[in-house]
Amino acid sequence: MAVRPPRPALPRATIRPLGRADAESVRRIYNAEVLGSTATFDLRPRTPEEQERWVQDHLGAYPAVVAEVAGRVVGFASVSPYRRRPAYATTVEDSVYVDAEARGQGLGRQLLAELLVQAARHGFHTVLARIEATNQASIALHQGCGFEPVGLEREVGRKFGRWLDVCVLQRLL
Repeated sequence: MAVRPPRPALPRATIRPLGRADAESVRRIYNAEVLGSTATFDLRPRTPEEQERWVQDHLGAYPAVVAEVAGRVVGFASVSPYRRRPAYATTVEDSVYVDAEARGQGLGRQLLAELLVQAARHGFHTVLARIEATNQASIALHQGCGFEPVGLEREVGRKFGRWLDVCVLQRLL
């Protein structure tokens, strides 16, 4: 097996709240995962209009943060409602995405750590991570930030011609 050379270190990232101007950068990162991975179960890329709505949804009660390096957004993390029924109001589901060229630099951990701070400030009690079960990097990231495995949903998704399991992890704030 060939050993990959280490990636050059990125300059220090700034983790900051999502802004309206970040819509296209976030869309670029997200759509790459839609088309090329099982990190998201979306099957078609987001349009600019859909991304604008997503940003609007994450400027209020459901925070999102971005990682910026040298003026370029290279990752983002967000929380979204877990379920729409009122009893679930203090539970959210997180998402963390890092541009392929910026991975392995600790940005996911920085994004998730700040997102958890923001989620607590917004009054949320529980954060759930629902991760495609073979995505060991994301599972390890979440466990490193205090999430615990609480379940496995078998064959709940289908993408790229195969059934996908979802590992569920939870963190109480």
